[in-house]
Amino acid sequence: TNAHVVDPPSRVTVKLSDGRTIPNATLVGTADWLTDVAVLKIDASGLVAAPWGDSDNLEVGDEVLAIGNPYGLARTVTSGIVSAKDRPGVVCELAHEGFLQTDAAVNPGNSGGPLVNMRGEVVGINLAILGESYRGISFAIPSNRVREVYRELRRTGKVTPRGYLGVRMVDVTDQLARELGLDEVSGALVAGVEPGAPAERAGIQQYDVIVVWNGTKIEDIRGLALAVARSRVGSTARVVVVREGRRLELSVDVAEREAHPGGNQR
Repeated sequence: TNAHVVDPPSRVTVKLSDGRTIPNATLVGTADWLTDVAVLKIDASGLVAAPWGDSDNLEVGDEVLAIGNPYGLARTVTSGIVSAKDRPGVVCELAHEGFLQTDAAVNPGNSGGPLVNMRGEVVGINLAILGESYRGISFAIPSNRVREVYRELRRTGKVTPRGYLGVRMVDVTDQLARELGLDEVSGALVAGVEPGAPAERAGIQQYDVIVVWNGTKIEDIRGLALAVARSRVGSTARVVVVREGRRLELSVDVAEREAHPGGNQR
């Protein structure tokens, strides 16, 4: 399910489709706010696990079903298609994750329910909608990402700490590229640096454009956010920035993100 469904942690009751009610489900663990996944465990017999599907194999236009509990209407099934893949988090702070966008009707109460393909395989976990009610745009966490987090939570009860840089970023536009003397419209423009953050200690400055992180070309702010988040805490990252038309290479000691900072920070 989603972490926000069981936050704050409290007594959790699970109702099964055969009518059974399982009180006091065990909260195995919740991922950080960047992923919004939680794993519950129940003691019950006669259960059949839904098979995992490969979200990477989905194509835009594929049919999907969303299953959930909208407005308390248990086991509601709605249908739609995959509208887009790898969509940045436009409705929440999960800004660096790539979501599945569908037009399957999802409403309050659908959070944490499965998104399945026509073979009944779980290809996502329904997460959010655009606006207060269904408008034909809904988002799900891809199953391959959910499965990765699930395995970590099941094994250790927590997820690997995410890397933290400590900058606010904006995408490079055509106009900014011309003004900054860039050869192409790519990279992440540093709009601000958090005091005392790894970025400041490394010498990254406001208006720098980060173009390479540990050998990986940075196309946009989402690419940088992903690269930073997936960097091992305590490691040293080699970063290339463009400053006043010159390319500089800096070393960043990656720290651990500790709290929800709000805003477009990484």
